[in-house]
Amino acid sequence: MTPGDKKLLHTSKFLSLVLRHQPELIGIQLDINGWTDVDILIEKANQHGVIFDKALLELVVATNPKKRFALNESRTQLRANQGHSVSIDLGIDSQTPPDILYHGTAEHSASAILQSGLDKRSRQHVHLSADLDTARKVGQRHGKPFIFIVLAGRMAQVGHTFYQSDNGVWLTDHVPARFLTVQD
Repeated sequence: MTPGDKKLLHTSKFLSLVLRHQPELIGIQLDINGWTDVDILIEKANQHGVIFDKALLELVVATNPKKRFALNESRTQLRANQGHSVSIDLGIDSQTPPDILYHGTAEHSASAILQSGLDKRSRQHVHLSADLDTARKVGQRHGKPFIFIVLAGRMAQVGHTFYQSDNGVWLTDHVPARFLTVQD
């Protein structure tokens, strides 16, 4: 990994932390929809030893493989697209999901999930993927991957609400165990 790649990765992880979980760590404010001022973000980050400028910030946004971040049209505000543990309203409308979605987790978590379903825990939503490859990559972050098939179409038919974030991740509040099957 080149020094430039390391800088991108470090900046991306830092942004995930302060935009999704701990804005108070550097003294920034997120508005109701999770946006923060870019100039203030850069200033506060630099004051706390995480040095980057607008050019690097825009490169992180453009090259993040998970499309975790979004800039507003004027490029003056930034937010994380999903995954928040702080209370925000992403301002996205509910949508009808595809019949099947996927959830990747670690194999050691599978039996508990089969009993209780998927819970959002400290996050605002359960995250679901539209494709197997993405779910597998998510599961690999936590150990040996285990993939659940989520019967999202059936969930929607009985009243569960779904949203799709700007980067394509499907979100819902809870997936009861009866709507989960195991990916072979």
